[in-house]
Amino acid sequence: MTAPDAAVGPTARRIVVGAHLRRLREAAGVSREDAGYHVRGSASKISRMELGRVGFKERDIADLLTLYGVVDEAQREPLLSLARDSRSDGWWHRYDDVLESWFGTYVGLEEAATTIRAYEVQFVPGLLQTADYTRGLVVSGLPDVAPAEVDKRVKLRLERQRILERTQPATYWVVMDEAALRRPVGGRTVMQGQVQHLIDVAGRPNVTVQVMPLRRGTHTADGGAFSMLRFADPDLPDVVYVEQLVSALYLDKPEHVERYRQAMERLTVAALSPVDTTDFLAKILKA
Repeated sequence: MTAPDAAVGPTARRIVVGAHLRRLREAAGVSREDAGYHVRGSASKISRMELGRVGFKERDIADLLTLYGVVDEAQREPLLSLARDSRSDGWWHRYDDVLESWFGTYVGLEEAATTIRAYEVQFVPGLLQTADYTRGLVVSGLPDVAPAEVDKRVKLRLERQRILERTQPATYWVVMDEAALRRPVGGRTVMQGQVQHLIDVAGRPNVTVQVMPLRRGTHTADGGAFSMLRFADPDLPDVVYVEQLVSALYLDKPEHVERYRQAMERLTVAALSPVDTTDFLAKILKA
């Protein structure tokens, strides 16, 4: 196995380790129940490890490798080393006091992704929000939150946007429902600044913005917003993220990912083209 690029964060590293453990277990013909018993745990513990949802104890990894017949030190050490690296904290852990645990996983995957495709219904996507727009959302959604926490939540969202500005930026392609642009957040001045920002970022080579006009009626993604993430490392499967009120779904089964991929393709065809979207945004700005 080859280790991921150094820029890949701990979340992605855990998923790589988990994927290797799953392949080794299946090749050895060991059930999750037997593997769990071997490391003083359960089948669900093995499942969480193989999905990269939890951190690893080096002793557990070593015991599992022995169970799976991997006894050559030259074969064991790369995986053990990667497991050790995956225990480091990502930059987002500085925001643990305002970051829901289920969303922290997404932030880690987002940082590692090379391509993100998304559909948004209610609001301007977080990666394209201005500070004032984000502040308006936080204040309206959490009216009792202290000003210091509001500031920290805004800073977290802006820091996430660095993936679009780094030396090798992620490619971001979003289809946004017109309703997100018609819903006033923070007042007229804030919305004007937000729409102008969308026009500006849509001019970047790594960002594509399309608007789904209300006049199109129902369409293939009436079920709600979602994001699809793709990674450079072949050991990382594509992941679909679907956010809920107090939790989120992370889908990586090929048949599920394919359904969302097809939905995304149909959305990009039905929505305004990127050029027409820029014109549409300019008209909103002048209204």
